[in-house]
This record gives sequence, C-alpha cells and structure tokens, in this order.
Amino acid sequence: MPQLQVPQLQLPQLQDPLGSGLVRDSRRLLDRTDTGDLRSLRLKQVDELLKRHRDVLEPDPRGEPVVRREILAWSPSPQGLAAMRAAGPVADGGAEGMLVLRLPADADMAATLERLRKADPDGAYDYNHIYTGSGAAQAGPVQQAPAPAKADSKEGAPRIGLVDSGIERGHEVFNDAAIVPWGCDDGPHPSAHGTAVAALMVGRSPRFQGAAPQATLYAADIYCGSDNGTGGSAARIAAALGWLAREQVAVINLSLVGPPNQILERVVRGMVERGHLLVAAVGNDGPAAPPLYPASYPGVVGVSAVDKQGRPLPEAARGPQVMFAAPGSQMVSAAIGTPPYRMVRGTSFAAPLVAALLADGLGRPSPQAARQAIARLARTATGAPAGAISNEIGYGVLGTALRTDPSAFR
Repeated sequence: MPQLQVPQLQLPQLQDPLGSGLVRDSRRLLDRTDTGDLRSLRLKQVDELLKRHRDVLEPDPRGEPVVRREILAWSPSPQGLAAMRAAGPVADGGAEGMLVLRLPADADMAATLERLRKADPDGAYDYNHIYTGSGAAQAGPVQQAPAPAKADSKEGAPRIGLVDSGIERGHEVFNDAAIVPWGCDDGPHPSAHGTAVAALMVGRSPRFQGAAPQATLYAADIYCGSDNGTGGSAARIAAALGWLAREQVAVINLSLVGPPNQILERVVRGMVERGHLLVAAVGNDGPAAPPLYPASYPGVVGVSAVDKQGRPLPEAARGPQVMFAAPGSQMVSAAIGTPPYRMVRGTSFAAPLVAALLADGLGRPSPQAARQAIARLARTATGAPAGAISNEIGYGVLGTALRTDPSAFR
C-alpha cells in the first residue's frame, strides 16, 4: 500500500526513543544507531517489575516474573484436578480449558508445580508468567481523551486482532478507525506502546497512515494500567486469545515477549490448528539470546525488524523463528501527549505491519487460507537468498513503503 504524502510538521524535539530521558532534534534522532539501551530494555523492565510489585510478583527459577502463588493448568485430568484442589482453591482462568490454582501464603510454588506435573504427566501446568512489549515507544503525559463516537466495526472490512496495552482513542489517527475493545472493566488505559502499535495497523491522519486503515481492529488490553502488577500475564493473554477466537478474527498481532509457558503454548497450538494467523515480535534481546515467546512457538509468524537500508537491527533476535522482517527503526508512529508523533524502534513495531498485510483479503480463520496468505507474502518479500529462509529476515522484508520517516515531520 503506498504511503500518503505527509505534510510538513515542525517537530523540533522528540524524546529519545530508547528511554535515556535526553531530548534531541529530529535530525539527530534520525541518525541514532546506539542500541545498547534497547537490548537491555526487557531485562530492565523485568527487574523493575519485580522490585515494584514484590507483593504480587516473584521470579521463577529462570528469573522471569510470575504472579505470586498462582499456577495455571490446561484441561487437567481427574487426577491432576484432584491434586490441584488438594493444594488450594481452584478458579476458572478466563479462557476455555484454563484453570488457576491459588496457593496459600506458605506454599512452595516450585514444589507444588512439580507435584502437579507428576500427578498428571500428560497435562499442562505452569507458572503465570508476565510478558512485556518488544520495543521502545516513548511515553508522554497521559491524556484521558474521550473516544470519538463511531461505529464499532466496518461492514465487510478486514479484521485484525491486537493483544497489547491500551490505545489512546482520542488521538487524531483514530478519528475514523473502527476499534472493538476488550479487557478493562474500569474504562480505557491508554499507553504509549499500544497506541503506537495500533496506529501502525489502522491509524490514519493527514500526517500519517498505518498499513490497513480500512480494517476493523479488535483490541485486547491485557495490562489495564498494570496498577496491580499482574498485567500482561499468561492467563490474560490466553483469555484475550479466547475472545479473539470467539470473534473469529483470523490475524492477531502480539508485540509481546517472554519465556516459554506450557499453557500459552497449548492455547497458541489450538489457534494455529484452527487457522488463526498469530503474528509476534521476535524480541530485541540480541542475536545470541535464547528464543522468546510466543514468536518461537511452531506455526507463529515471527517478525524481526530492519532499518531504513533494509539491514536487520543489531538488537533483533535471530533464528528459525523469524518468518518475515519489516521496518522497525527510523520511523514514526502515534504517541500520547505532546508531540503527538514520536520515534519508535524495535520488533514490536515491525510485527503489526506484517499482521496488517496478512489480513488483507483474509476472512474467517482457515488453515488453508492462512497458508495461502503466508505464501502470498513470501512471494513479495525481498532481501532473502533465492529459495532459502534466512535466520535474520526469514522469507524476506515486507512493508518498506509503510514506514513514516521522521524527515517528513521536519
């Protein structure tokens, strides 16, 4: 899709997208190549989460944050369910087949998890892991702008799912957007990450255009402000995917990363088998880092990021989980506060472009249609060796014309 001509807009200062707090002019931001902060962003987020919410979060044996005293189960056997009930109260997890065991304060969570797995070897039991965004979108002052009055969906339009944080519906790029929300009973919780990702999919204004502004966005907020520290949990992701499955949304973007989780793996596997295309950022922990999830689950469309010259970002993950790459740096998306557009960087912002391209012409979930959509994009991808799949860019680079360059805002 060709990009709209963007009128000149003065943006003398943009906040550093890598979170240093410094303010630079747009030319210096455009030329910025330092990625040290972005590579360590997830580790810093994990450390801050554990420190800030130590009353509700704790590290698992790998150091990944999990909800304290919660174990998830997926369709346990009668023996497994009995073992769960012997350990503590069991509740519905919010997704079909998922249960949550809430342990007493003095329980050993690791030992309980081991007992459950031994009692039900064919079952799936795991911690309730926390997942975070996979890119840097600098936040500004939160504006609680009311959502403009509009239809919740567009008749006959493509539908795209989003599992992320909240969207600033009052931003000008969403004036004509059709957005169906899910997740927060107490109202909207706009965030920088969710707003930037959503804009890249369905946003449009005189200054900016996303990849599929004609589409209806089914947006699940799994954080809801994260005031209690449990936002972005595996249970919330599973519940959001369950909602999108019920809504028959064929293509779903997840710009989230975290550790492997047996429950999330079961949910993802079921959706892939039913023909949903799950598109996920592969992460920014660096080429030598262990695989991140859900991008690394079989059948998921893992997306890496490239710069303006088509080069893989130094911080982007490499490996067989990479199916495509798309622009993920030297680009602008919608932001909260002033200025209303800011630089973004990371695989988080490449994945929504690929998701939007896959959704074009795709109706309800279908395994055959999903395979055809991937094959269609693979034929148009560029940069990969002929007949080969690259660990850096997969089948190749997509969506180069979809980048909104910061030079257009000078």
